[in-house]
Amino acid sequence: MILSRRVILRLGGAAGVVSMMDNHVFADAPIPAKDAVDHLLLGASDLDQGIAWVEALTGVRASVGGRHPGRGTRNALLSFGRRQYLEIIAPDPTQTYLVEQYAPLKELKAPRLFTWAAATKDMSAVVQRARTAGYQIGGPSDGSRTRPDGRTLKWKTMNIGNDIGALIPFFIEWGADTVHPSEDSPSGCSLESFYMEHPEPSRVGEMLARLGIEAQVSRGPEPRLIAVIRAPKGRIQLT
Repeated sequence: MILSRRVILRLGGAAGVVSMMDNHVFADAPIPAKDAVDHLLLGASDLDQGIAWVEALTGVRASVGGRHPGRGTRNALLSFGRRQYLEIIAPDPTQTYLVEQYAPLKELKAPRLFTWAAATKDMSAVVQRARTAGYQIGGPSDGSRTRPDGRTLKWKTMNIGNDIGALIPFFIEWGADTVHPSEDSPSGCSLESFYMEHPEPSRVGEMLARLGIEAQVSRGPEPRLIAVIRAPKGRIQLT
């Protein structure tokens, strides 16, 4: 069944939820946010504590991924399967410089969802879509990280300029010869649902729709990412 835009907005508005399907913005159907996820970034002030916190919650211990030279961070990974994973990211004490966007990690009292990455296999198409929508972009930029086993992962990322913050993802395209982190990170968890809250849900939903993502955005007092994870210890919620 295909619902008209008017019906969708009426149903969403009644519940305080926006599900954008603005087909005049782009020809192809938008991708649900849960399926668009490449990885969720769970911020922590200390990586070891973040790993222990996630293990206590899920029953799965994330494996150390490596350091991000020049960014001042390091990470640990946990697979959701289906080319999706959780990245626990924290300041790297061996680096003296921490880039501005990750500076808030130092002040976190407990781990929390920090932002998210949307997957693409065609970065140039995403760039074109963002520019057509009138958005400022940062990148695409090349990135890499060497794992403890010596294997190097390579990718390209692009940021979208906005005043909404972490609810708008950055986009990532993995190198053709790079093993996706979900393929060999500790498994046992899966991403069951992924949605958001914001004081202006329609504005968030519309921006994501113009980027090709259909999102469930509820009205809330502050911006929040909310992920429901199915884990060995049961269903848990990360915010």
